[in-house]
Amino acid sequence: MVDALEFAKSPAKTLKVEPGFSLAGVDPDSTPGYKGKKSDGKQLLAAQKTRLAGLQERLFAEGKFGSDKRLLLILQAMDTAGKGGIIGHVVGSMDPQGVQLAAFKAPTDEEKSHDFLWRIEKRSPEAGMVGVFDRSHYEDVLIHRVHGWADAAELERRYAAINDFEARLVEDGTTIIKVMLNISQDEQKKRLIARLDDPSKHWKYSQTDLAERAFWGSYMDAYSVAFEKTSTGIAPWHVVPANKKWYARIAVQQLLLEALEGMSLTWPSAEFDVAAERALVMNS
Repeated sequence: MVDALEFAKSPAKTLKVEPGFSLAGVDPDSTPGYKGKKSDGKQLLAAQKTRLAGLQERLFAEGKFGSDKRLLLILQAMDTAGKGGIIGHVVGSMDPQGVQLAAFKAPTDEEKSHDFLWRIEKRSPEAGMVGVFDRSHYEDVLIHRVHGWADAAELERRYAAINDFEARLVEDGTTIIKVMLNISQDEQKKRLIARLDDPSKHWKYSQTDLAERAFWGSYMDAYSVAFEKTSTGIAPWHVVPANKKWYARIAVQQLLLEALEGMSLTWPSAEFDVAAERALVMNS
């Protein structure tokens, strides 16, 4: 009997994009693999914070002693889907010194003068670190496809370049978690209105959000193609229903926990005589 506070099924398996996946078949209001209520989800999020922080500390410690292991969480979504909440409520439970956050905005003139992956590669996580991409290289096959800023041949080149880039990351010791937070168009409208109705949230609102909303269907198509082209065995996509913020947070938290546990992390062994050092400390 699975406790209400636990996932009945592994999100890494339940939410994974498999061959034949249909984004239209995912209900943004659903909570796959989890039978608990909102209150249960909030309890689970709080209960797992210490466990997540402990695993991240082991990863960080291993990195200090020569391990190549590292983790990269890639977050993609339509505006208001909750990327910031994931970073604050999930990633925020980790030690900041072990986290490298990169928020990718519109490229600068310098960045435009290079290949699209140039700025991304520079922000890839170092050994022992948890890297978080708030948007990523996938913008260059999503918005560019939607607005026709890249032709079909260039888009195909980019899909291939992304797969090659991620394969190199994995070869270097990176575990990649790719997440698309999937909200409905109606839910986005509610969240945009909520921002406009709250003066403390006006800074979060951008007229660009409304402009891009007009291309919703095209974005869903672009995501579907990106999943088909880039959900690989070594770097699969996970689609997380995100109308319920509490569910999206515990789902991503669980994805991080499963990934870190799968890395077989251990505390580095002391490279000195512990007993001798203890005696020196006692006599100091």
